[in-house]
Amino acid sequence: MGGLMPADGGRRPRRGRALVIGGSLTGMLAAAALAETMAEVIVVERYELPHGPLPRQGVPQARHAHLLWSGGARAIEELLPGATERLLAAGARHIGVPEDLVVLTSGGWLTRFPEQQHFLSCTRDLVDWVVRDLAGAKPRVRTLPGRTALGLRGTTTRVTGVLVRGGRREETLEADLVVDASGRASAMPRWLDRLGLPAVRTDVVDSGLGYASRLFHAPPGTGGFPAVNVQADPRQHVPGLNGTILPVEDGRWLVTLSGTRGGQPTGEPAAFEAFARSLRHPVIGDLVTRATPLTEVTVSHSTANRRRRYERMHVWPDGLVVLGDALATYNPLYGHGMSVAAQHALVLRDQVARNPGSGLARRVQRAAARATDAAWTLAGTQDLRYPGAEGRSPGPLGTLLTGYTDLLMRAATHRRSAARALLDVLSLSAGQATVLRPDALAAVLNPVHPEPAQDPPFTEEERSLMISLFTGH
Repeated sequence: MGGLMPADGGRRPRRGRALVIGGSLTGMLAAAALAETMAEVIVVERYELPHGPLPRQGVPQARHAHLLWSGGARAIEELLPGATERLLAAGARHIGVPEDLVVLTSGGWLTRFPEQQHFLSCTRDLVDWVVRDLAGAKPRVRTLPGRTALGLRGTTTRVTGVLVRGGRREETLEADLVVDASGRASAMPRWLDRLGLPAVRTDVVDSGLGYASRLFHAPPGTGGFPAVNVQADPRQHVPGLNGTILPVEDGRWLVTLSGTRGGQPTGEPAAFEAFARSLRHPVIGDLVTRATPLTEVTVSHSTANRRRRYERMHVWPDGLVVLGDALATYNPLYGHGMSVAAQHALVLRDQVARNPGSGLARRVQRAAARATDAAWTLAGTQDLRYPGAEGRSPGPLGTLLTGYTDLLMRAATHRRSAARALLDVLSLSAGQATVLRPDALAAVLNPVHPEPAQDPPFTEEERSLMISLFTGH
């Protein structure tokens, strides 16, 4: 293994070799994070990686809508300066929230206050490519595609490398630090069992959500049109139906529809528009009728929230870290996967730089768990409310939090302070305690009940454009 390397320019010596399993978004961000302190970073990836913003094998949700929330975008920018500029130059849209978003929440239509947070709207292929290109350009990062990780080398107290197969050849790649970024299909529980470690506790919340997505050529003149989102109301005790129109690169709309158990959309193109019209408001169906389909309908059902509690294991080997979807997956409805992965990479960078000695892996694992909490709590508590949802009851505290969130959501539709607190947490820009800020509490405890808006809050210019689309004038 690498040991300590000479410092460059008087900086702290670089420490040995890191090995990252998976050339995923998480894996490449982890590689970028480690390149700041390690002498060598090797990324092993099962599949060949495309050169450009093209589909990559092993990303089951890539065809569906993805959000890069501001909390995640800022983390990526910190790890890879210039990433945001690259994404925007390639056609990603900066969507100011709630200013550039027309959204029907469970509490009603959200007032389009001036921007409080934002997300970047583009295809997953574009995000993957920009991150992969920038991270791969770092001088200490080396990517080995076509290599399958087969298992760990080491003991219950120390991982020293990974057994890798490339073609017919197997070899052990030694490393001072191994990062599992292999995604939701991670084999880590089996690998730990082979080392003699006890089984990891896994929490699962499954609403039975199904997804259907399709790319469209956006109607003429809609280049600056807002993103549109119609959400389910979990208080109604019926299958939760949702829909989103995201403007993405090359003048396209990525439209994703979803439904929980008993209300999942199908892959039939003829049923796509009808499902969109069945949402709590038909605006997405109305708009889709004026767009030109570019693809068939892609359907996915792997949407359960699953969290492996590695941070709670009594024994954890030095030299091993699990991040991203290999640690926790979330209902994609909330758009948190990429942003949490970016924050995991920041945790990794900071912990390695701060205290690289014994116990580093456990410290990283616990810090990554804390970075997971907000997304996990939001997805889990909401998904359990739908008919047929599977998972453990949130208990009295969870029930209290859910009730408070309902009140905050309603207040956020017309009170700027409540909207800011909600969006700060939703965008992963602030911790969960933010929803209890004095101004947010005041909005909840002293409610104002204006007449709820019945129609989407489009601007006059946007309404005129829609009229011209529907009438042909």
